[in-house]
Amino acid sequence: MAALINRYPLWKYILIVVVILAAFVYAAPNLYPEFPAVQIMGTASAMVDEEVLAKTQAALEKADIKYRDAQFQNQTLLFRFDSTDVQLKAKEMIQQALGDNYLVALNLSNTTPAWLKSIGAAPMKLGLDLRGGVHFLLQVDVDSVMKQRIEGDLRGIGQALRGEHIRYSGITRRSNNQIILQFRTQEALNDAYRFVVRRYGEFTWERHVNNGDFVLQGVLLPPAIIKTKQEILEQAMNTLRNRVNELGVSEAIVQQQGESRVSVDLPGIQDTAEAKNILGKTATLEFRLVDVEHDATLAAREGVAPPETHFYTYHERPILLKDDIILRGSSVVSATSGFGEDGRPNVSVRLSGTGESRFTKATAENVGKPMAVVYVDIKSTPKVENGKQIISYQTQKTVISVATIQQALGNSFQITGLSSPNEAKTLALLLRAGALPAPVTYIEERQVGPSLGEQNIRQGILSIEVGMGSVVIFMAIYYGVMGLIADLALVMNLVLVVALLSLLGATLTLPGIAGLVLTVAMAADANVLIFERIREEIRRGVGIQASIHAGYERAFVTILDANLTTLIVMMILFSLGSGMVKGIAITITIGLLTSMFTAITGTRAVVNLIYGGRSLKRISIGI
Repeated sequence: MAALINRYPLWKYILIVVVILAAFVYAAPNLYPEFPAVQIMGTASAMVDEEVLAKTQAALEKADIKYRDAQFQNQTLLFRFDSTDVQLKAKEMIQQALGDNYLVALNLSNTTPAWLKSIGAAPMKLGLDLRGGVHFLLQVDVDSVMKQRIEGDLRGIGQALRGEHIRYSGITRRSNNQIILQFRTQEALNDAYRFVVRRYGEFTWERHVNNGDFVLQGVLLPPAIIKTKQEILEQAMNTLRNRVNELGVSEAIVQQQGESRVSVDLPGIQDTAEAKNILGKTATLEFRLVDVEHDATLAAREGVAPPETHFYTYHERPILLKDDIILRGSSVVSATSGFGEDGRPNVSVRLSGTGESRFTKATAENVGKPMAVVYVDIKSTPKVENGKQIISYQTQKTVISVATIQQALGNSFQITGLSSPNEAKTLALLLRAGALPAPVTYIEERQVGPSLGEQNIRQGILSIEVGMGSVVIFMAIYYGVMGLIADLALVMNLVLVVALLSLLGATLTLPGIAGLVLTVAMAADANVLIFERIREEIRRGVGIQASIHAGYERAFVTILDANLTTLIVMMILFSLGSGMVKGIAITITIGLLTSMFTAITGTRAVVNLIYGGRSLKRISIGI
């Protein structure tokens, strides 16, 4: 009977084999190398096709730049190279050859076979400290928002003074965040001074009387300027984080640099062209009514737009849109791309309460009339003049859709008339993530090397090798055959951890490597507890099979308790920590779960195969 207690049913062995095979399959993509690459992506007006491929190949051949291969991937063109030096030279040549109509970005291209990709197997994501990634430095045009802030205060002060029946003869905005109010009498000046000092405390106010001119001057206080600029940068960083999340990039770093710049580090990103295209767009939407009372073609021929309207172009034809904006993109809380009943791409939009009632009222009053959706973006062009970098901004407004209002629109509707599914996807992403509060310009773009240095990375990997090698040698010498079984479980534990990190899309950082080393030690500790319990039972004179059974059964509770306490600590670190702390918490948590499987279920399966089902007088359990 004792010989029958250490036997596993067939289904358990099958399950273990399936788990092991799956672990090797999903860990395998990490064995394939990555190559530096240059990715080419067309803008809304330019497509990547065979002509672009031929033009790029000709430019590279002319510059004598060798590349491994070129391939189309998801509406982009990818050139792969043997080194980063060649990659950087190729990027400059390709950008010069294609011009500004195409986005040319640095990339890293993996060589995972298609059959692995088809089952969802992908290389493990590595953090900036291990593999680097792409670094963008963006200049935020905070001055334009400050100008809008002052203009808003200008209108507010004027309305407030009129509401208080205080008459002024003029109100203007000057540079350096100044507001100038002019009055005809000393009494009006004094009344206005007392009012604005009480109501607008963010300004310093001074009264000036010169030759019968009564002037009230307001200057925005430095703390208010700093606060406003900081709010602009925080809003910009929040929007950039939202867009990074929509791109599916984990462990990204978005942080402030100085008074008006934001740096974005994207570790190991694969689609840098799309990232560059998405991150820098100051994009939003405007919904405007079409002016149907005037002939747009005739007005365009005369070159004069009717009052309260502006010329736009839609399908290469002039169109008149009213200046009144009945809805802005900032009111959108949800947007998803899809296809309509006619098979053409569209974007389904859901609104928040902001602006919804006015939009519903405007569409209800204009049923049967056309409404246009205007895509608004701000392009920036940096240039150097007299040794100083000057950035010019140009607002571009494009009519992307004109549709007849069939009924009053509520908080859900669709945007149609989009040219491609990719345009619909990009528009939905920008609407979900929100518009940037100010135009941004790419000041710097570069591929980031490992931030902690190659030497530290080698030492981190060496720590795993030395740690695991030391444990393997010790277990083999001290526990004999049982130690070798534990060593096999340690190797499988490491493969399982890598497979799960790859499958779950978790990011491995240098602290994560430290977590792997700790996981190896904890996995070995579980087997030490089991083996020592078996040896204790043997010394007490209990039979071999009963000792093996008791060792695994009685040590299980101790192992479970120890791992549960560690797991609780890791959950606290993950919930309260950030960045590197989360990295080590994730790695150790996964390692705890896999070590429970390999150190208990895995090793016992091998022990049962070797020693189970027969009478034994002794086993090889070391010294």
